[in-house]
Amino acid sequence: MRLVFGNKNYSSWSMRPWVLMRACGIPFTEEKLRLSFAPDSPFKQAVAQVSGAGKVPVLLLDDGFAVWDTLAIAETLADRFPQAGIWPTDPNHRARARSITAEMHSGFSALRNHCPMNIEASMPDVGARIWAEQAAVRADVARIEAIWADALALSGGPFLFGAFGAADAFYAPVVMRLRGYGLPVSAGAQAYIERVVAHPAVAAWITDALAEQDFIAEDEPYRTAR
Repeated sequence: MRLVFGNKNYSSWSMRPWVLMRACGIPFTEEKLRLSFAPDSPFKQAVAQVSGAGKVPVLLLDDGFAVWDTLAIAETLADRFPQAGIWPTDPNHRARARSITAEMHSGFSALRNHCPMNIEASMPDVGARIWAEQAAVRADVARIEAIWADALALSGGPFLFGAFGAADAFYAPVVMRLRGYGLPVSAGAQAYIERVVAHPAVAAWITDALAEQDFIAEDEPYRTAR
C-alpha cells in the first residue's frame, strides 16, 4: 500500500492515517507532496492523478485502488487488518471510539481555523490572544477535554481506549495544536498530551516534520518566516 500525503509539519489530515498505520504495524510506502493551494500547482496535478477529490491523504491499495477521506481510510484498514487494533474490541468502547472520531472528523472548526497545525512553530503568544478573543475556541477545547476524560475513565487508559488506535490518531493533530499554541488544559488532558507526543508513531511524525525545514506561506497565518 502507498499513502500519499502533504507536508508533515502542516498537514493535520495526513497525520491521522500515517500515525495510525505506523502505530498499528501496518506496512506502507510513503509519497509526500509539497502542499499548495494553487489550482495548477504540481501538488494539485499529482493528487488529481490518484483522487478526484483533489486532497490528501489518499491511500492506494496494493491493486492501485484509491481510498480518500481519513475516516474511510481508517475503516478500510480495519476491514483489511482486523487484528491490528484500529478500533477497540469491546463493542461499547468501539461504538464510543467511532463516535468521538467522527466528532473530531466533522467538528471543532474554531480550533482548526484559528490554530492550524504547525508542528515546527511554538506560538504561545498567539495562543494566548486567541484564547482571550475566541470563545468558540475555548468551547472546542472544553469539549475535547470532556471527550478525553470520558474515554480515559471508560477504558482506564493510557490512551483513549487502552491501546493507541484510530481515536488517538485522529486527535493527535489536536494535541499538536494545543501544544504548539500553548492553550490551557487540565492536568489530566496535559498528561494525555504528553503520552501521545511520546508514542513512537507520533514521535516519528514530529521528527520528520521538524526535519522538513520548509516554509509554506499559505499555511502560515501568523508568521512571515520560519
